[in-house]
Amino acid sequence: MAQVTAVSSSPTHSFGKPNRPAIALLAGLGVDGDAHSGTTVKHRSRVRRDPSQPNLRQVHLMHAELHDELTGSGFDVGAGDLGENVTTRGVDLLGLPAGTLLRLGAEAVVEVTGLRNPCYQIDDFRPGLLRQVVGRDADGEIVRRAGIMAIVLVGGEVRPGDPIAVEPPDGPHRPLAPV
Repeated sequence: MAQVTAVSSSPTHSFGKPNRPAIALLAGLGVDGDAHSGTTVKHRSRVRRDPSQPNLRQVHLMHAELHDELTGSGFDVGAGDLGENVTTRGVDLLGLPAGTLLRLGAEAVVEVTGLRNPCYQIDDFRPGLLRQVVGRDADGEIVRRAGIMAIVLVGGEVRPGDPIAVEPPDGPHRPLAPV
């Protein structure tokens, strides 16, 4: 069963986000009280380039299966440590097409916008971790595994244990790209 395993938020631009008993998603904004909430970009490097860009990174979702894999490779990583807001289990987040709707709990609905593009700060958190979450496939193409980004279409409270329903978009599969 696909479910939320943890929720996290931080009012500051810290790397990790503390786990919470619940988070409130606000339509068109993101996670209530989170530093990345808003209609326009909040990620500092994107703000420097163009602060008027739409915020396609309102909610960061990451699969707990990645945490399991990283822990098995010797990295101490848990929910919220890599800056995600919603940690999931039982959903192939990286395989979802752009435009997929995720129903989180009883009310909240987010739309998948793309892949997280991790940066050097991951190595500041745990040396060598960037190589674990960004690599190359057999064809030499970059593979990003540090979660996905979404926007909030319908607000609501999200808690650990909440079910996740996946609704793929109509039309052809549009692979996720970094946002």
